[in-house]
Amino acid sequence: MCLVLTGLCIVAGAQGGSAKKSSRTARPAVSPVFMQYYTEGRDTIFTETLDPARVWERMPRQKGRAWRDYYRLVHNFGKVYPYAREAANLIAEVDSTLAATPMKPAKRERYLSGVQDRLFKAYGKSMVALTVSQGALMMKLIDRETHISTYDIIHDYRNGIAAKFWRGIGKLYDIDIESHYDPEGEDYLIEELIQVWESGNYEWLYFTIFGKEPQLPEVKPVSLKTR
Repeated sequence: MCLVLTGLCIVAGAQGGSAKKSSRTARPAVSPVFMQYYTEGRDTIFTETLDPARVWERMPRQKGRAWRDYYRLVHNFGKVYPYAREAANLIAEVDSTLAATPMKPAKRERYLSGVQDRLFKAYGKSMVALTVSQGALMMKLIDRETHISTYDIIHDYRNGIAAKFWRGIGKLYDIDIESHYDPEGEDYLIEELIQVWESGNYEWLYFTIFGKEPQLPEVKPVSLKTR
């Protein structure tokens, strides 16, 4: 409190001295900051609401397969959730374009091929670097954001043959691309992480587990507008 009051005095002193003639360029007047206060007897008590401060402390490392799986989930979540959110935006943009602009099959194919090329150029390297578990998690998150399974996305935007092909590839890695996100069932931990992310506490959670801040990907939006 003394520091605040001292600062106010310095500001007031600077304003009072600015009325004197000086060869230097006069600075703009600083608006005073008034604090709330109340009186109690002969005392005047100043009050101020401060932003909350969080103290991060690393939790003791837990053992067991369930904890290892959870640590892996927390780590992978930060790697792929930003991409899943951007994917949802892109799918909405593509759907809007296809709905607003009637296209013959050949033109539609050229449009979707162009979208695919732009996405590969923007995110191809990042997607190739994902692990199998990270890729599977991102498919769940995309389904959660769009309410469309990976199988249906491939089927609708490419064709049924491609969808069946990738369904077979997914089975080789024990991944069901036709499954839907289940926030109240097997995916409840993912849903909890989404709530933690939305509340702005994901970095805090990551620090308490790993003792360092997460390296989150910088996902730049891709423009799909045709010239």
